[in-house]
Amino acid sequence: MEKPIIFSIDDDPQVLNAISRDLKTKYSSQYKIISTTSAKEALERVIELKNEARAVAMFICDQRMPEMEGVDFLEEAIKIYPEAKRILLTAYSDTEAAINAINKVQLDYYLMKPWDPAEEKLYPVVDDLISDWQSNYKPDFKGLRVIGYQYSPFSHNIKDYLAGNLIPYLWMDIEKNSEAQHLLELNNLSKENLPVVLLEDGSIVIQPDVATLAERIGCNLEVTAEVYDVVIIGAGPAGLAAAVYGASEGLKTLVIERKAPGGQAGTSSRIENYLGFPSGLTGADLTRRAISQARRLGAEFLSPREVVDIRQVEGYKILTLNDGQEINCRSIIITTGVDYRKLETKGIEDFTGAGIYYGAATTEASACKDKSVYIVGGGNSAGQSAVYLSKFADKVYIIVRKDSLSYTMSSYLIQQIADLSNIEVLTDTEVREAKGDTHLENLIIEHLPTGKKTTGNAAALYIFIGAKPFTDWLGASVQRDQKGFIETGRDLTAYPEFTKNWKLKRDPFLLETSLPGIFAAGDVRSGAMNRVASAVGEGSMAISFVHKYLAEN
Repeated sequence: MEKPIIFSIDDDPQVLNAISRDLKTKYSSQYKIISTTSAKEALERVIELKNEARAVAMFICDQRMPEMEGVDFLEEAIKIYPEAKRILLTAYSDTEAAINAINKVQLDYYLMKPWDPAEEKLYPVVDDLISDWQSNYKPDFKGLRVIGYQYSPFSHNIKDYLAGNLIPYLWMDIEKNSEAQHLLELNNLSKENLPVVLLEDGSIVIQPDVATLAERIGCNLEVTAEVYDVVIIGAGPAGLAAAVYGASEGLKTLVIERKAPGGQAGTSSRIENYLGFPSGLTGADLTRRAISQARRLGAEFLSPREVVDIRQVEGYKILTLNDGQEINCRSIIITTGVDYRKLETKGIEDFTGAGIYYGAATTEASACKDKSVYIVGGGNSAGQSAVYLSKFADKVYIIVRKDSLSYTMSSYLIQQIADLSNIEVLTDTEVREAKGDTHLENLIIEHLPTGKKTTGNAAALYIFIGAKPFTDWLGASVQRDQKGFIETGRDLTAYPEFTKNWKLKRDPFLLETSLPGIFAAGDVRSGAMNRVASAVGEGSMAISFVHKYLAEN
């Protein structure tokens, strides 16, 4: 934990050296002592300290300074650090100014120069004031701070990226957090500049896109190898498992993720049927463990980066990223998973990111406190989200077209939902329209058997209506089924074009695609079981086939 600061300002270097020496002698073990001869420089530094979320416990300031008087400095400083204690250094002739400052800047004490001996004239005063400051001091959050509007899609994207990449941050709603407005004013920014991200070093990023933010916080690392043994495209459970096994078995391994590690499983508020965790674990926790494990074993990560093309040149695979960079490798495992299907209903697109979210969007749960929220979908992800949101929302409504949850949801989740009094399941029901001004406010829903429509207040709508594979970026040479899922192994032989193009004497390995040395695992693969455990199994299994392929070549 960083030490709170005692800040001393005096234009006379001898006096400044003396006060700094005495302060460091007594307080340097618990406080950082900062000194300067310039009042204007001090004010600039105070703003920087505020941006860095540093704590200032005390200002000790000389009254007679050429740039500005001590009282004027303190008047500006207390706007930034109103809780900091204030001591004015004065000569005998400045006594009247010091007395007037007691009211003007709520001066805590004025200290006559010289203060020798410090043990009698300085330390007792500082001890008393520091003790009083400590009793009311609450440390500020140390890390990234995001200032924005709650119902801004731009702000939501930033929060979603940070949460998905397990980067701690503090959300500061400009409409509810007075400190957020204060930070904007200090840095001469306005609401038109939102969202704004304050980094740990105090620097500010205005309206960053995800790629820019990743670069500024050091997440978007560069590749280190000229050729990788295996590149894994997608960092969901299958991709992370492949990374762990690939790296642990000596393969030069790179993982490329276009959004955030964990995939859809990473956003799950609770996974209760994963082997070895009897009380369940969050998707974020599973992701964090897997990333740490893969990195410890030597796997490298690029995120957020997107692969837009794969081509083969003389036995090597060359991946082209969305920024034009190319990466060479000997084999590829595609684990890009699936995207949520869009709900094509009036008003949904207008409020996506502003009250309407695809997937769990746990970053927005706290904004639903004591309000009504709706969930569309009857699968396990929808059920897990409902249970999680019930801790915040006054009422959670689950909307399903069928007459029961039992068709698509696990029995343990159905029982949990039944036991929670603030969750209500609306069967045989569909959303007909989303309405609001700048964000979602109301939903019109229809009971299908009767045709009756009702309107309900809605703080948020979470959509879980199935998924489509993320494979549109692949060329025609990678065989896919009618729904876009990647075909692998023996299933490829059912396609006439495959038998024409496959020139190897052997059949494709179990998880190998129509291109030799390119494999698929997890939900993106045709016939996958759509379970976290099976995705992990396929990811680890794909590495065994990579070894066989590399041995051939």
